[in-house]
Amino acid sequence: MNELPLEQTNPASQAPSEKRSTSKLRRSMYQSVWRWHFYAGIIFAPFLIILAFSGSMYLFKPQIEGYLYKDLLTVREVGSTPMSPDAVIGKTEKAYPGTAISSITLPDNAGSSYKLTGMQEGVSKTLYVDPYTGHLLGTLDSSKTFSAFFKKMHSELLVGGTLANRLVELAACWAIILLLTGLFLWWPRNRASLWGTILPRFSKPGSRQFWRDLHAVPAFWISLLLLLIILAGLPWSGVLGPRIDKLANETNTNAPAYAYSFGAKPESVTVAQDIAEDLPWAAENLPVPLSAVGGYLTLGVDEIERIASDKEVLKPYTITLPSGETGVFTVSTVHDTPGKNATLHLDQYSGAVLTDVRFADYGIMAKLISYGIAFHEGHLFGLANQLLGLIACLGLILVAISSYVMWRKRKPSGSLGSPAKARNSKITIGVLVIMLICGAVMPLVGLSILAVLALDLIILRRIKPLRHWFSI
Repeated sequence: MNELPLEQTNPASQAPSEKRSTSKLRRSMYQSVWRWHFYAGIIFAPFLIILAFSGSMYLFKPQIEGYLYKDLLTVREVGSTPMSPDAVIGKTEKAYPGTAISSITLPDNAGSSYKLTGMQEGVSKTLYVDPYTGHLLGTLDSSKTFSAFFKKMHSELLVGGTLANRLVELAACWAIILLLTGLFLWWPRNRASLWGTILPRFSKPGSRQFWRDLHAVPAFWISLLLLLIILAGLPWSGVLGPRIDKLANETNTNAPAYAYSFGAKPESVTVAQDIAEDLPWAAENLPVPLSAVGGYLTLGVDEIERIASDKEVLKPYTITLPSGETGVFTVSTVHDTPGKNATLHLDQYSGAVLTDVRFADYGIMAKLISYGIAFHEGHLFGLANQLLGLIACLGLILVAISSYVMWRKRKPSGSLGSPAKARNSKITIGVLVIMLICGAVMPLVGLSILAVLALDLIILRRIKPLRHWFSI
């Protein structure tokens, strides 16, 4: 009988060694993931606090604006028959010379005012008109309303411009990685314990354990909710958004070609969001058809309202007036329930419906994104949706602040206090490959990782004080 190898003849003597080896691998994996989580948190936590705060305010836009602009949004006395849209537009432009109305929103509530948008002396204005008397209730600078302020904070950090918008997208994408790496770090390695895992420990107030639990435990509870909210917001992003839209179009999971009433899909450099507001996401980038040149008189808004009614478009909806001789009327609406969404383009001379895109026409991806956006904005299922979003936002702020306090408590003097680098180079490279795969999916993340690697190789490793500071 052949003699067994030593490791098989004496398994008990090898067990502790194998256990130590496995433990070292796990420790290296933990350290490597922790370093990525730590640096990403240090950099992006301030941005995430801004996004969470602005998002929580925007969630309650209906209630807050309903209070702030009550005198503009509601009429003082409900009449028997409202004036026609054409009459309201005509009276407004006549009463305020130099005003050019570009759209009118028709409400679904008898006590609500008509909302008009247009230009006054080169400034974009929102005008609110009593539909029964035609009297102007007031105007707002479209860029200075409550919702405009917090929307700009949420999408452009109030700074404005492409760079700020890309920073927001970068922070949102890194938030996804922070959630995933955080769940890895939170996952119980040994014996699962209720305290410190599912429930925070409050036995030592002010201790690092206390702040660690205030960071890890709430993050676990809101992780799925936050992930859904972030993913639902990415279709609006500047870099990843067009990729999502392109994927939806290439896989025929956005609005299909048969959404167009006449002929093939129009070849146009103008898309719906260039000419109209209040558009569903799935219709924002649809090419806009042209009105047939040769008509003599442009139809009135009253006729467009009648056609929209015949087509069973549900109010509230916005009618955007045509621009130029080949422009079209656009009827668009984004309802709390995405299934009621509609986008129509109509020939300005004949009233022919050139484009009619409804929720039923969307592909599966566009439908999912539409529901996701409604959830992201907090109006998919009313107040409960808003409160869920508020919990996620407040939880994110708590997680970010507790991480900062926890870091300050462990940070040694003269060093950033970052986790030590993993000793196993294979684990380090493996985690880096996973991060680069995430970067391939989210381009801005990929660029930021490459920038960090270049900074590390070219500068940080060559300067001894920096090597010490960053624990390289």
